[in-house]
Amino acid sequence: MSAAPRLRSLPDRVRQIALFEVGGLVLITPPFAWASGVPLADSAGLLALVALIAALWNAGYNTAFDWAEGRLTGRTADRRPLSLRVLHAFGFEGGLLLMSLPVIMGWTGMGWLEALVADIGLALAYVAYAFAFNLSYDRVFPIVADLPDVARQAE
Repeated sequence: MSAAPRLRSLPDRVRQIALFEVGGLVLITPPFAWASGVPLADSAGLLALVALIAALWNAGYNTAFDWAEGRLTGRTADRRPLSLRVLHAFGFEGGLLLMSLPVIMGWTGMGWLEALVADIGLALAYVAYAFAFNLSYDRVFPIVADLPDVARQAE
């Protein structure tokens, strides 16, 4: 069996999370405020809190998913096929939905059904965003393989 593929470095993972969360806030807060009727400032605060929760979830989920994928397939995350990218995005958002529903209910005073609809709307928006973001991120910031010893000696 070959060696396990490289995972993203900690600085790379931090950059990925920060860019994802800032981009998500900028793109998704205005439509959420409009659709939910929650004022923009309150929506921004709520989504910033959900973004913090998501950032922590993102770090753990992506690292675990990348690790498992690498062990099972020998492939790095930037080589992930389309079907697995879809599964990855839905798994991330499903887990986040379970954590964010009580936060949305508490922050907005919505009942559980209204908050669930709002949370599902957010999840659907973020699934599409996560798919596009992660595909783009992997293309712009590929995981660089270690240089073989021969290549290192030539440097």
